Amino acid sequence: QVQLVESGGGLVQPGGSLRLSCAASGSIFIIGVWGWYRQAPGKQRELVASLTTGRTANYADSVKGRFTISRDNGNNTVHLQMNSLSPEDTAVYYCNAKRFGVLGERSDYWGQGTQVTVSS
Repeated sequence: QVQLVESGGGLVQPGGSLRLSCAASGSIFIIGVWGWYRQAPGKQRELVASLTTGRTANYADSVKGRFTISRDNGNNTVHLQMNSLSPEDTAVYYCNAKRFGVLGERSDYWGQGTQVTVSS
């Protein structure tokens, strides 16, 4: 019902910045929460940032003050602005969308991921 495609990843030096984008298509009007997750080799996938339809943002403690999640007015693209990057931010970043149905059920949609590498 919802398709997500990430872009914007790449190689950046410590202290640098990257801006990730998530292009959404399909039934995007059903989405209640948008988010970004990341997974480093050998580690669990973790929530980085989330944004509700009401535009309430939440961030993992490790990225607070450095990352910003946003979406455009048409609700078809979600962004993650990443500043002051460090090697610990190296991971595959995934776009996520959550749907909350009228009966209380939850559905999750995922992109394929984009690699972010922070190295000198």
